[in-house]
Amino acid sequence: MAKITAEHKHSYFEKIKPYKEMIDGILNRERNMLALIQKEPQTGAFKKLVLAEEMLNLASYYLVMNGISQAILGVKNEDALNEARKSLYKSIIYLEELVTNLVDAPYSEYEEKLALLEGVDIARRYTLVRKLGLAIRLVEDGYGENTKWKWAFVEIEGRFATVAKNLFDLKSAVAGMDPRSPDYEVTVYYLRTIKRLLSQAADRYREKYELSTLRFDDFKQAINYLAALKRIHILMGEREEAETVKKKQEIWAAKLEADQKKQQEGQR
Repeated sequence: MAKITAEHKHSYFEKIKPYKEMIDGILNRERNMLALIQKEPQTGAFKKLVLAEEMLNLASYYLVMNGISQAILGVKNEDALNEARKSLYKSIIYLEELVTNLVDAPYSEYEEKLALLEGVDIARRYTLVRKLGLAIRLVEDGYGENTKWKWAFVEIEGRFATVAKNLFDLKSAVAGMDPRSPDYEVTVYYLRTIKRLLSQAADRYREKYELSTLRFDDFKQAINYLAALKRIHILMGEREEAETVKKKQEIWAAKLEADQKKQQEGQR
């Protein structure tokens, strides 16, 4: 690696100045908005949606700072990447506060919270989901393959899949699936994305269990995401797909039971 000179450092700090100013602006707006929510809780739903979007903007500026560091200094800016990762968490947390973090649950259990976002159309929700997904991938790519945060992203991706599902208004899904509906295309793409994310979350938690933690909680969470995926297929009348996921869920549950039994026998 080439030596980082004082000139390189000066150039780097000059380049990131405007981004640091934008970051400070977002953090200041976040503080003000949280204070407003505390004063006027009834307006909290829309404000938290805005905050979730703002945290993604925040993450993007930290990613730009990392890119500038690599271009000018030839090294990653780990601090910027860590702040970007924290911004992802904050975005997800604001969404969880809006629509809950329930993975496999009947729609009725979070319907009341979702009703507070009635004025937010499906296109805006789907755009937010796509932005969040892209931000997660860019931060993961920024860290690279050999990072200590590799398995932490399994939780981030899982929580992302959950809020993406819970942001989707299942009540209007039937109307949206009518080809004559103006929301038909976005509804189809959004539903497809939810299914992919739930399936991916299940596989990633299984991978984390097998290759890293060997914690039964991780395997149980993997099975939980399969159950959520199966529920979506059933609600949409997709019987064959639901049956396929059900079989996979049963195989994984049997594997989990066998692993638990094996551990118990080994402890005797």
